[in-house]
Amino acid sequence: MIKSYLITDPFFYTSDPKTVLKKLLHVKMKYCPDYICLRDKQSLNYPLLAQSVLDSSLKDTKTKLFLHTDFKLAFELGCDGVHLPSNALGMIEKAKDLGLDVIVSTHTLAEIMEAEKRGADAITFSPIFATPNKGKPLGLEKLKEINDKIQIQCFALGGIINEEHVKACESVGVYGFASIRFFID
Repeated sequence: MIKSYLITDPFFYTSDPKTVLKKLLHVKMKYCPDYICLRDKQSLNYPLLAQSVLDSSLKDTKTKLFLHTDFKLAFELGCDGVHLPSNALGMIEKAKDLGLDVIVSTHTLAEIMEAEKRGADAITFSPIFATPNKGKPLGLEKLKEINDKIQIQCFALGGIINEEHVKACESVGVYGFASIRFFID
């Protein structure tokens, strides 16, 4: 069974700490994701949002908790890791020096090779399926081609909204799948 990676979005979760936590606890119970990334580019107080999520029963030994972009905050709050955007490849070593796991968003083989060279633990490769505002999907054939060329753990990302998509990604041999909408009721 491939690993599952829940990425939050304020559109579905809001930026209110209590609401985010309530929704995340529900989703965690229902789907049991292996990884959760708190991603909120809109929050006026991301540190408070992150703190409220990490002070909860969400944190356990079964699920790795990641913050988006802010590796210093991830370290300060005791997160398992940080998810970096592809334009932050230069931050990988700094996050690794703090003992964090690092997942990097990638869209090309060159980005993947650079992330791997710098010591990232995993990458997301996207978009695989049609996703709002993310351009033309790369497709399963490209996912397989890329996955066969790399050593780093690869999460398929983009438009994965149902079990058929998950099984299709699993069939090409990726480490896992990452999604926002798959985990929405």
